[in-house]
Amino acid sequence: MTKRSKIDRFLNWRKRNIGDRTFVIIMSVIIGISAGMGAVIIKSLVRYIQRLLTLGFNLEHHTIFYLLLPVLGILATVIFTKYILKQEVGHGIPAVLHAISKSNGKIKGHNMFSSIISSALTVGFGGSVGLEGPAVATGAAIGSNLGKQFRLSYKQVLTMLGCASAAAMAAIFKAPIAGIVFALEVIMLNLSMASLVPLLISSATAVLTSYLFLGQNFLYTFTIRQGFVFGDVPYFILLGVFTGLISVYFTRVYIYIADKFQLIEKWGNRLLIGGLLLGVMIFILPALFGEGYEGINSALAGKYTYLFEESMYYRFNDSVLALVLVLVMLIIMKVVATSVTFASGGVGGIFAPTLFTGAHVGLLFAILLNYLGFEVEASNYVLVAMAGMIAGVIHAPLTSIFLIAEITGGYELFIPLMITSTISYATLRIFVRNSVYTYQLAQRGELITHDKDKAALSLMDVSSLIETNFSTVSPNATLGDLVKIISRSSRNVFPVVDKNNLFLGVVWVNDIRHIVFKPELYDNIYVRELMFMPSPTVTLQESMEDVAYKFQTSSHYNLPVLDNGKYIGFVSRANVFSKYRSMIRNFMEE
Repeated sequence: MTKRSKIDRFLNWRKRNIGDRTFVIIMSVIIGISAGMGAVIIKSLVRYIQRLLTLGFNLEHHTIFYLLLPVLGILATVIFTKYILKQEVGHGIPAVLHAISKSNGKIKGHNMFSSIISSALTVGFGGSVGLEGPAVATGAAIGSNLGKQFRLSYKQVLTMLGCASAAAMAAIFKAPIAGIVFALEVIMLNLSMASLVPLLISSATAVLTSYLFLGQNFLYTFTIRQGFVFGDVPYFILLGVFTGLISVYFTRVYIYIADKFQLIEKWGNRLLIGGLLLGVMIFILPALFGEGYEGINSALAGKYTYLFEESMYYRFNDSVLALVLVLVMLIIMKVVATSVTFASGGVGGIFAPTLFTGAHVGLLFAILLNYLGFEVEASNYVLVAMAGMIAGVIHAPLTSIFLIAEITGGYELFIPLMITSTISYATLRIFVRNSVYTYQLAQRGELITHDKDKAALSLMDVSSLIETNFSTVSPNATLGDLVKIISRSSRNVFPVVDKNNLFLGVVWVNDIRHIVFKPELYDNIYVRELMFMPSPTVTLQESMEDVAYKFQTSSHYNLPVLDNGKYIGFVSRANVFSKYRSMIRNFMEE
């Protein structure tokens, strides 16, 4: 018995014995465990690579390796993707959004392992990116391919993608609530209450899997030394504006560098230029090396001596001016280092660099306030600024609030987290419309996330709505011939085609009603004198969004469909609207 036949037998058994909702819940448990294991493997593999690279010596005492290791990691990643895998891996969360937008939630099977290997090579060797994006891509690929194997509907596959993404985020950060909010806010286009239960289950299952292998400790160590003080509200508002502006800088620089590197045709040149830039930046600022979790924890503890360790400017570690300059350089260069890592061929996530930048923005802000005489607790501002940066760069204020509270245990600062995240997001939206995840999709008009109208239209295609029961007529036919055709037809529009089926125009019954009952004209008037070329027309390749726009901006109830100028049929306003309503009901049903 073949594998396919076994699956078919199981599916038939499942249809008879397990309802769709129950099966989706079972699948959510499987996906939660699988996505959780994916996150565990990524984290463990990076640690193993880093231990292997530093075997026998301390990396911090051999700063020349800061120049070499990131380049070698990106080179290994490129070799893996181009010559072993021979396929594009994609950049984590943007790849998931693209799958939702353009491929009915289908993600290639290799993404169940390729994102793990490529990101581990990039980050393990010191690439200045994170692991959460590849973890989400891995989980989403698992959800997509399981949905394909078990022949789930599009909406069910979409739910599986949401479950997998929430599970991966929950497992990598040990933050189950943030994982759910992330799926709702960033990944999913629309969720009903029926989809929320599987999300809860998959997120909780993934976190339990992560706890089992990685322990239950917080990802970032944070101790609240001073709770929320009402008098600090103006500072948190100002911090929100500050992180919002830094988010604008982060987003624009990221997009600019990505676009510039796309102009470099040869991957070897991209690797050479990007690798050298990255190596030099890390050599000058060693804190840019890798994910930067150690740096974030030091900043949360209010410590900053790590910024000077093994650096060329160590002797200035007691200078406040030097500290401010180093922090400014670090904030400016982190986004460059992250962007270059991606652009030169590395694979990773944007969350960790955003958190790293936020931590140091908060530290800089607190140091400046204290220097000016306003006594504030630096660690609180580090924590809150991390949320502000996530809200701005990722366009996810709710995710930022719950993520930072969960991964640090900083629930006592919920009000400042809300204030700064909201202000940051509002500030960024003044200048930037799309996030680093969505700008490319938005440029191509392919972004449908959180837009059920676009989602419904994207799942419709012209070919499935074509009506062919229109009677064609030759341009050389007489009015009498046309009247005979009209008498046998239930339509009031008649396409005019030549002997090669080339579309020449249409005759509309309403236009000839005044001569239809004049037999004396039947042999003297020809169809070519009565026809006209309608505008607009539709092609098979057009998106339904374009077709809907043509109906919206014209008075026609039927539009001719052409293929290289040849007549295929008509698409009607009534059929498009009926199909659209059916799709919307499918999205909204419980």
